[in-house]
Amino acid sequence: MKVVITEYLRIDTESETWECRCCSNALGNARENYKHHLLVHDRDPREVHPPKLDPAQYEYNFAPDPEWCRILEYYCPHCGVMVEAEYTVPGAKPLHDLELDIDSLKRRAAEFLAEGEDMQDASLPTPDPREHLGHSHDHGHHHHGKGAH
Repeated sequence: MKVVITEYLRIDTESETWECRCCSNALGNARENYKHHLLVHDRDPREVHPPKLDPAQYEYNFAPDPEWCRILEYYCPHCGVMVEAEYTVPGAKPLHDLELDIDSLKRRAAEFLAEGEDMQDASLPTPDPREHLGHSHDHGHHHHGKGAH
């Protein structure tokens, strides 16, 4: 089963791998920090937050100091989508922001599937997704309105 974790990441519980939700490529062991399996762009924060005042005239110009702040951008190595970005100090290891209990996730995913199978009842009608719009088609009627012939 594939379990959505973030906007750009999911976990395949069978293979225990991180996957990109944009291109479906495997990114590495789900028991490890997913960032270790991505491309990293170490950004100078002044590229993202340019000075508001002339740096030649003012020491403090509202731009982050690259000696104290870095922006790490993480990209899928297959399709190039930016999966995550983090502000950090220069030289710091990637933040391990998602550490999941994979065994529990696998168990809960299996329970979810089993519960869904128990909920199947052939005597219930299949809902029409257009019904909530107040309009469904039986293809046996004609629309008569402005411009209709």
